[in-house]
Amino acid sequence: MLLGFGAIFYIGASTSPVIVFVFSVCIISFLLSIYLTKWVLAKDEGPPEMAQCSTRLGSTTYEALLDFLCHGIYDKKQCMAISDAIRDGAEGFFRTQYGTISKMAVLLGLVILSIYLFRSTTPQQESSGLGRSRSAYITVTAFLLGAMCSGIAGYVGMWVSVRANVRVSSAARRSAREALQIAVRAGGFSALVVVGMAVIGIAILYAIFYVWLGVDSPGAMKVTDLPLLLVGYGFGASFVALFAQLGGGIYTKAADVGADLVGKVEQGIPEDDPRNPAVIADLVGDNVGDCAARGADLFESIAAEIISAMILGGTMAQRCKIEDPSGFILFPLVVHSFDLVISSVGIFSIRNKGDLGAIEDPMSILQKGYSVTIILAVLTFGLSTRWMLYTEQAPSAWLNFALCGLVGIMTAYIFVWITKYYTDYKHEPVRTLALSSSTGHGTNIIAGVSLGLESTALPVLVISVAIVSAYWLGHTSGLVDESGTPTGGLFGTAVATMGMLSTAAYVLTMDMFGPIADNAGGIVEMSQQPESVREITDVLDAVGNTTKATTKGFAIGSAALASFLLFSAYMDEVATFANVPFNQVDIAIPEVFVGGLLGSMLIYLFSAWACSAVGRTAQEVVNEVRRQFIERPGIMDYKEKPDYGRCVSIVASASLREMIKPGALAIISPIVVGFVFRVLGYYTGHPLLGAKVVAAMLMFATVSGILMALFLNTAGGAWDNAKKYIETGALGGKGSDSHKAAVTGDTVGDPFKDTAGPSLHVLIKMLATITLVMAPIFL
Repeated sequence: MLLGFGAIFYIGASTSPVIVFVFSVCIISFLLSIYLTKWVLAKDEGPPEMAQCSTRLGSTTYEALLDFLCHGIYDKKQCMAISDAIRDGAEGFFRTQYGTISKMAVLLGLVILSIYLFRSTTPQQESSGLGRSRSAYITVTAFLLGAMCSGIAGYVGMWVSVRANVRVSSAARRSAREALQIAVRAGGFSALVVVGMAVIGIAILYAIFYVWLGVDSPGAMKVTDLPLLLVGYGFGASFVALFAQLGGGIYTKAADVGADLVGKVEQGIPEDDPRNPAVIADLVGDNVGDCAARGADLFESIAAEIISAMILGGTMAQRCKIEDPSGFILFPLVVHSFDLVISSVGIFSIRNKGDLGAIEDPMSILQKGYSVTIILAVLTFGLSTRWMLYTEQAPSAWLNFALCGLVGIMTAYIFVWITKYYTDYKHEPVRTLALSSSTGHGTNIIAGVSLGLESTALPVLVISVAIVSAYWLGHTSGLVDESGTPTGGLFGTAVATMGMLSTAAYVLTMDMFGPIADNAGGIVEMSQQPESVREITDVLDAVGNTTKATTKGFAIGSAALASFLLFSAYMDEVATFANVPFNQVDIAIPEVFVGGLLGSMLIYLFSAWACSAVGRTAQEVVNEVRRQFIERPGIMDYKEKPDYGRCVSIVASASLREMIKPGALAIISPIVVGFVFRVLGYYTGHPLLGAKVVAAMLMFATVSGILMALFLNTAGGAWDNAKKYIETGALGGKGSDSHKAAVTGDTVGDPFKDTAGPSLHVLIKMLATITLVMAPIFL
């Protein structure tokens, strides 16, 4: 390890002092995450009935779960934690799922290699001696490294969750504040590792390519062209994130729907009741869907944003003839290095100062930590712009870009607030939705759909203002090309995107908090703890639903800005390969307009296939749970044990099978469309037709996808928390007709918010990165 660190720092020192700074901050954040892990794992796992259950010789984890609950059997020599069943199921599915994804990644890597070996090269690549074969191997290596790092990020997110859940449930017996602190620090471990890996992975690739290719030496590649070699890394991260989100989302929501429909509605038993045969599958799904998938998702978001900003920074510096362009290229890495620092402060600002008072609630505590992080982000962002973006050609440009970053930070904060307003049951929209449940299932569905549709308006307005404001600030920064034309507009939007993601580690911490709290509530229910303990975990679970929804809103906003940057980078790359200007796309051309229609169609078809995959799998779970209740009537009286393993097996195999079709649609569609219209353009005398049609497809897919993702995520989160609100005792409480209608709404919203919605914003960025990587075949 020391030898590896030494080699990394040597390469970094040979590249730039900024790279050494980035390496140092990332390694320190990794050490800090190790401290957080030790701190969390040092907490107790609770009493035997919470932490352990009996297992007879030869019995499986699932068969052992009810031995203690049914028969009062407890053997200290042969005991397993309730959380072991969750852990075994999550890690087993993860290994199988990522084994499948890795095989597909290798296959796609071979396809990329074949394309790059036969593609044309740019004039810059020819002059620097970067031939087809070297370019091909660099791109494939970056792709596979991005895929591997994205997979590791997903595993890290799940690893801590399946170990922290029982510790949070144990802490809830003593103090709500202690349980909150453990859940936050467990989520903080994942966040620091995920963000740190995204930053150090790109920094290492950049440094290795810089040294290996002899960048900026006579006759070699210019440093402004180097970021284009990193696009494979972003594509690999997007590829894994998409399939992780699809597979994990199908798993968790199919199990959740099956457990709720039969357990709550038909049998009238509480959520996470140990008598429900699908309860373990549901709790496993929280980890593979919300933790593993979200870790890969945020990793991909940060990687895509960094790479696109580096490309645009290099392009702008080249046009402006800036003497030392490295500051504009490495600026994104510095911003996210500071993200690790300030988010760590925000995480540690949440301490155990006794129990939560009657006024202070968990959400307000998390908001205070976020406010601390936001304030520090403003300060460090200003410092970063002055350090990295100051140039004698435009001495005040750094201040304009600092304001662009402030626009992004404000956008992130407003996005979090808007999503919280529409999904937290303390606010009017969710309470109105809950009230609609009192008149039946149908009115609940109508109210939820209308709420989701309405919730798209404010975020779109905010994104629109952010893009225009950031572009204008960059445009007036004083940076001009040789002809005197301002060139800083696009880079201004890139800086705003960096500002929005400058608190990504803390936002990911809040997201990871949700499934940990959800699992803790399940363990408390299964181990039959006092109602007061369950009340604490219910509050934390409800807050977790809101934080998950806010994180999704945050991810959608950042996806919109990042996709705009990647779209601009795609147009620059097409112009470079074609050696002709490519500055606009005319949708009045019929073929180009058709490309836009195909992009919008892709979003709706992908969403339909993702939701139908959840529906088909949930039907299998519902039939299995019903069968067990009929064939084993003693389950309801704790006289017979459910077969947990059967439900886990159903959702695991079905989710792996069902994730292939929508994922393949996302990957194949832009390649086929671009190639078909390239051929058509060749025979009709329009050589750039393929590139233009793909640009329109990407543009329309981004717009449609952002709106659809906002609708799905917000509607699903609102339905979930409307149910939670009724379960607090409002409108008749648990078991009432209002509650049953709310459960139906929550069931409808499950595939919206945890499968189709999160997968869409990953899809949007993956479409942008795949078009960037595959641009040569469209010409």
